[in-house]
Amino acid sequence: MNRAHQLKSTLTFVLAGGRGQRLSPLTIGRAKPAVPFGGAYRIIDFTLSNTIHSGLRRTFVLTQYQAYSLEEHLRYAWNFLPRRLSQFIAPRPPQHGGSGAWYRGTADAISQNLGLLEQNECDHVLILSGDHIYKMDYGEMLDQHVESGAACTIAAVEIDAAEAPRFGILEVDAASTVTGFQEKPLVGTEIPGKPGRCLGSMGIYIFEKRELMRRLEEDASKTSGTNHDFGQDILPLMVEEGAKVVAHSFQDVDRAHREDSAPYWRDVGTLDAYYAANLDLCNVVPQFNLYDKNWPIYTLRHNDPPAKTVLSGEDGPSAQVVDSMLSNGSIVSGSRVQRSILSNRVQTGADAEIMDSILLSGVQIGEGAVVRRAIIDKWTVVPPGAQIGVDLDEDRQRFTVTESGIVCVPLGYEFNPRRRTSDRQMANDSDFAEV
Repeated sequence: MNRAHQLKSTLTFVLAGGRGQRLSPLTIGRAKPAVPFGGAYRIIDFTLSNTIHSGLRRTFVLTQYQAYSLEEHLRYAWNFLPRRLSQFIAPRPPQHGGSGAWYRGTADAISQNLGLLEQNECDHVLILSGDHIYKMDYGEMLDQHVESGAACTIAAVEIDAAEAPRFGILEVDAASTVTGFQEKPLVGTEIPGKPGRCLGSMGIYIFEKRELMRRLEEDASKTSGTNHDFGQDILPLMVEEGAKVVAHSFQDVDRAHREDSAPYWRDVGTLDAYYAANLDLCNVVPQFNLYDKNWPIYTLRHNDPPAKTVLSGEDGPSAQVVDSMLSNGSIVSGSRVQRSILSNRVQTGADAEIMDSILLSGVQIGEGAVVRRAIIDKWTVVPPGAQIGVDLDEDRQRFTVTESGIVCVPLGYEFNPRRRTSDRQMANDSDFAEV
């Protein structure tokens, strides 16, 4: 079977209903996959771009928590596939499930959509997570899956053993057959010959359709003893019962251009991880290449004018921008911007200082304000002379501050208490909102 036929006979599900509590307050009004990233993107854009470049053309995105902005993004940014050719990227909320219940786990999310497997002819089912940053050709994984005759193939990446409590940990033999599966163990089994390293599941699975349906139906019928989750229930049981489960060693698309051999895959599930992955893009040679013409990351393109830097008034200070990314519509007016990311429609005033920070869409920085090591969510107006990231004790009284000292200002935060309202703080996170 050639790859083109394999891809055509594959149905893809993207799990995108995650609440992302460790990313709060960025996830107060939006799902984790809808969180902006890299100045111009949403986190889910990276997974969906991978599907397009891999040749997959039938994708359901399973939404749940605070799904409005995510579904709007899918509607406007990912509507280019021709439905008349049975090609689509379509949201699928839990209310469409047979039981009408919310998704209880990753396996239950697919279980509630078994009807889609019956309605859409396919041999293989690819299950992805919508909240990681990476580039991957899923066709390579599909090739291995078909050639091995596996019931299920799991994408895996080497991780530090200290991270084992955050991952499913695989044990494999010389033929890459999975012989053991531990879900988030306190101490994970190390890779033979590589002390301090474990093989972690990426949450990417390929199942044979009939095998998946049988396993999900059996799991759904249980009234106790299951969390309805792939990592906790389905996969360990398959390995225990001797089903053929194979591990696919992840190789990213940028591997030919990287100096080190470690593939790039980031779970940006905490504010610190999110901040670090974003700021890495400001490096002279970032680990993740956004400028690869052969593997562009697709997203919604706004009709904003080009970014510009200007003097602040006729005799005002000139703008200084160093090692930073400026998105369309941003205006740096007499400000100093260093190692920062400015999303679209961001404006900064005279003598303002922005260092090591991420400013999301529509943020306005007043004259003389100082912003250091901060994440400022959309549509926030920072008044003249305000300081963020200078006095962390003061910041903790107002904002979320991580253990490493990253300050996160929530969406639409009002610095004037008399104007601050819960409605304003919980404003819709929309690509189209005019605030």
